[in-house]
Amino acid sequence: FDASYIQVWGQAEKEITPDEFYLSVTINEKDSKGKISIQTQERAMLDALKKLGVDTQKQLRVVDMSSEYFKKGNALAWKQFQLKLNTPEQVAQVFGSLNDLGISNVSMEKVTHSQLDQYKNEVRIAAMKSAQTNAQTLAGAIGQKAGKCFYIYDSNNNVMPVFYDNMAVMRSAKAMGVAEDAAADEPLDFKTIKLQYNVQAKFVLE
Repeated sequence: FDASYIQVWGQAEKEITPDEFYLSVTINEKDSKGKISIQTQERAMLDALKKLGVDTQKQLRVVDMSSEYFKKGNALAWKQFQLKLNTPEQVAQVFGSLNDLGISNVSMEKVTHSQLDQYKNEVRIAAMKSAQTNAQTLAGAIGQKAGKCFYIYDSNNNVMPVFYDNMAVMRSAKAMGVAEDAAADEPLDFKTIKLQYNVQAKFVLE
């Protein structure tokens, strides 16, 4: 490229409060040494979730189960579900309610936002605008202007840092078992989702 140019980096970031929480829940006959069937545990779980305002038809789905679930032998069965929730408060309530039922195999799978892709695009655009502003500022310092952009390098992959505190979830779950009413009013300490993007760009100096 023959013309003089300026090369700059642009950066932008945004913090988002998550609104989708995915839990993995496994009910297992081993927990009761085979005394309580999977079907009984599942009915109790469904009743408890409905009392908490969970739409089990839309928010709960089966992801796996043992072959023994369909048999009448002596083997112990298990069944795994994925549960989608929308608030930290509901997560705490579900942990506590399932713990009361003896369903302790509950873990956090994923925390995200329903409009995450849209926010990613917005941050990427902001990073590019930041690069343009940086180029104009630096060019202006020497009495020139940043003209046409002829090169953009977007090095970003699917940048998703760790954005929730799983220990906070477990601490709250234990608290729910000790003092459910008090803990239910305390929001979980979920971290925000932090999106950060960088772009490199080259602009013609005029």
